[in-house]
Amino acid sequence: MLLFNLFVLAVALVALHELYAMSLPSDRRTEGWLAVLGGALLTAVIASGRIEFVQAATSFLFLFFAVFFLLRFKDLRTVTVHLSIVFFGFFYLSLMLGHLGLIRLLPFGREWIFLVLVVIMAGDTAAYFVGSAVGRRKLYPAISPNKSIEGALGGLVGSLAGAFLVRATFFPQISLVDVFFFGVVVAAAGQVGDLFESMLKRSCGVKDSGTIIPGHGGILDRLDSLLFAFPLAYYYALWVSG
Repeated sequence: MLLFNLFVLAVALVALHELYAMSLPSDRRTEGWLAVLGGALLTAVIASGRIEFVQAATSFLFLFFAVFFLLRFKDLRTVTVHLSIVFFGFFYLSLMLGHLGLIRLLPFGREWIFLVLVVIMAGDTAAYFVGSAVGRRKLYPAISPNKSIEGALGGLVGSLAGAFLVRATFFPQISLVDVFFFGVVVAAAGQVGDLFESMLKRSCGVKDSGTIIPGHGGILDRLDSLLFAFPLAYYYALWVSG
């Protein structure tokens, strides 16, 4: 568990850095780095599953950044925007990614995590090939002009196929009904998460969130679908687990 939590912490550090680097101005670099460290800490606390620690960490971060921006408000016309971006990162990345650690704590936690990963990756792969082959109608051109309705439907089918494959190979404890609904819910959440991150990048005027993965952008570009999938996957798995 320790190595797994350290991995989640490392991913949170990189993703938060990418988010604040593309959304905060250069004169807020100090605030950005402090937000990266605070957000990564919050991710680890959420992943621990201790609600009292989550409440304490969230309260501390709010008080700290409220005072910090009060002392370094700079331009009063933009201070609320920059402060809101900092807290947005805590919700978008720390809270969402922290659910990955919560899934690991559940019975069959590893199996649930692999199920989420396969559903998302199979959906992304199927959406790309189906969209490239037969995609004609645009899904949401204002946000992601390359995505098509046909590709989205192909991605949904690919996600379901991946979910049933996982059940057949190493996760027989989940029922056929649950694997179907889980596949649909997580696949849909992943596609919405992909579109949401595309909206953020367009708003910030960047093509990729970073360059850490040559040819594939940043960590945030790889996490976009998973960030929306992890919370829904956790609460579905929690419900199934009783």
